[in-house]
Amino acid sequence: MITFLNLCIAMSLIFLSIAAILLFIRLLIGPTLPDRAAALDVMSVLVIAIIAIFAMTTKHPIYLDIAIALALVSFLGTIAFAQFIEYQVKETLEDIDNG
Repeated sequence: MITFLNLCIAMSLIFLSIAAILLFIRLLIGPTLPDRAAALDVMSVLVIAIIAIFAMTTKHPIYLDIAIALALVSFLGTIAFAQFIEYQVKETLEDIDNG
Protein backbone atom coordinates (compact mmCIF):
# COMPACT_ATOMS: atom_id res chain seq x y z
CA MET A 1 0.00 0.00 0.00
CA ILE A 2 1.26 3.42 -0.97
CA THR A 3 1.37 5.92 1.86
CA PHE A 4 0.99 9.65 1.43
CA LEU A 5 4.68 10.20 2.22
CA ASN A 6 5.76 7.72 -0.47
CA LEU A 7 3.48 9.41 -2.97
CA CYS A 8 4.91 12.83 -2.12
CA ILE A 9 8.47 11.54 -2.42
CA ALA A 10 7.74 9.96 -5.81
CA MET A 11 6.05 13.12 -7.11
CA SER A 12 8.88 15.34 -5.88
CA LEU A 13 11.47 13.14 -7.58
CA ILE A 14 9.49 13.28 -10.81
CA PHE A 15 9.25 17.09 -10.66
CA LEU A 16 12.93 17.43 -9.77
CA SER A 17 13.85 15.18 -12.70
CA ILE A 18 11.79 17.30 -15.09
CA ALA A 19 13.42 20.43 -13.72
CA ALA A 20 16.87 18.89 -14.14
CA ILE A 21 16.15 18.05 -17.78
CA LEU A 22 14.94 21.59 -18.48
CA LEU A 23 17.95 23.07 -16.72
CA PHE A 24 20.29 20.84 -18.71
CA ILE A 25 18.71 22.20 -21.89
CA ARG A 26 19.25 25.74 -20.57
CA LEU A 27 22.84 24.82 -19.79
CA LEU A 28 23.41 23.67 -23.37
CA ILE A 29 21.64 26.49 -25.24
CA GLY A 30 22.11 29.34 -22.78
CA PRO A 31 22.91 32.37 -24.90
CA THR A 32 25.30 33.90 -22.38
CA LEU A 33 27.78 32.64 -19.84
CA PRO A 34 25.80 33.96 -16.84
CA ASP A 35 22.74 32.02 -18.06
CA ARG A 36 24.77 28.84 -18.08
CA ALA A 37 26.21 29.61 -14.65
CA ALA A 38 22.74 30.21 -13.21
CA ALA A 39 21.52 26.94 -14.69
CA LEU A 40 24.49 25.09 -13.19
CA ASP A 41 23.86 26.71 -9.81
CA VAL A 42 20.21 25.70 -9.82
CA MET A 43 21.20 22.19 -10.89
CA SER A 44 23.39 21.94 -7.82
CA VAL A 45 20.39 22.95 -5.70
CA LEU A 46 18.36 20.21 -7.38
CA VAL A 47 21.07 17.65 -6.61
CA ILE A 48 21.04 18.80 -2.98
CA ALA A 49 17.27 18.35 -2.90
CA ILE A 50 17.55 14.86 -4.40
CA ILE A 51 20.18 13.92 -1.81
CA ALA A 52 17.89 15.20 0.96
CA ILE A 53 14.97 13.17 -0.38
CA PHE A 54 17.24 10.11 -0.62
CA ALA A 55 18.26 10.65 3.02
CA MET A 56 14.58 10.76 4.00
CA THR A 57 13.79 7.65 2.00
CA THR A 58 16.64 5.54 3.34
CA LYS A 59 16.42 7.00 6.86
CA HIS A 60 20.19 7.61 6.88
CA PRO A 61 20.83 11.21 7.97
CA ILE A 62 24.51 10.91 7.06
CA TYR A 63 23.56 11.84 3.50
CA LEU A 64 22.52 15.26 4.75
CA ASP A 65 26.18 15.93 5.57
CA ILE A 66 26.97 15.31 1.91
CA ALA A 67 24.21 17.73 0.91
CA ILE A 68 25.59 20.40 3.24
CA ALA A 69 29.12 19.94 1.88
CA LEU A 70 27.81 20.17 -1.68
CA ALA A 71 25.92 23.35 -0.79
CA LEU A 72 29.10 24.93 0.58
CA VAL A 73 31.13 23.99 -2.48
CA SER A 74 28.37 25.25 -4.77
CA PHE A 75 28.22 28.55 -2.91
CA LEU A 76 31.98 29.02 -3.21
CA GLY A 77 31.81 28.19 -6.91
CA THR A 78 29.07 30.75 -7.44
CA ILE A 79 31.09 33.44 -5.65
CA ALA A 80 34.19 32.61 -7.71
CA PHE A 81 32.21 32.75 -10.94
CA ALA A 82 30.64 36.09 -9.98
CA GLN A 83 34.11 37.52 -9.38
CA PHE A 84 35.26 36.17 -12.74
CA ILE A 85 32.35 37.84 -14.52
CA GLU A 86 33.00 41.10 -12.67
CA TYR A 87 36.67 41.00 -13.72
CA GLN A 88 35.70 40.19 -17.29
CA VAL A 89 33.23 43.11 -17.46
CA LYS A 90 35.80 45.53 -16.00
CA GLU A 91 38.38 44.38 -18.55
CA THR A 92 35.91 44.82 -21.40
CA LEU A 93 34.97 48.32 -20.22
CA GLU A 94 38.66 49.29 -19.97
CA ASP A 95 39.22 48.03 -23.52
CA ILE A 96 36.28 50.12 -24.74
CA ASP A 97 37.57 53.22 -22.94
CA ASN A 98 41.11 52.77 -24.31
CA GLY A 99 40.14 51.79 -27.81
